[in-house]
Amino acid sequence: MRGLFLALGLFFVALGFVGAFLPVLPTTPFLILAAACFAKSSRRLELWLLDHPRFGPTLREWRVRRAIPRKAKFMSLAGSSLGFLLFWLGSNPGPLLMVAVASLMLVGVAYVFSRPS
Repeated sequence: MRGLFLALGLFFVALGFVGAFLPVLPTTPFLILAAACFAKSSRRLELWLLDHPRFGPTLREWRVRRAIPRKAKFMSLAGSSLGFLLFWLGSNPGPLLMVAVASLMLVGVAYVFSRPS
């Protein structure tokens, strides 16, 4: 199981890295998952993430208080809005699919904004 958690942690770090450059792919949720996987597989990689100068404070706040910084909340809203706009303009979805995607995105944004800052 340790190897599986290590592989998953590395996979989530890779997704988080890609998300740092693509506005529609979130970074922090993938790094939270990576830290959880590393907690079960590699203490060294877990500490590397938790001590990272850019992502470490956010990851530690999530662990302690399940908190999301205000800036991250608004980045989530902006990324979801941009993602929906690109989806709408790029795929010409039918009304049912558009409502389904908008609903899923709204649930995600509502969850993010329901967490303490």
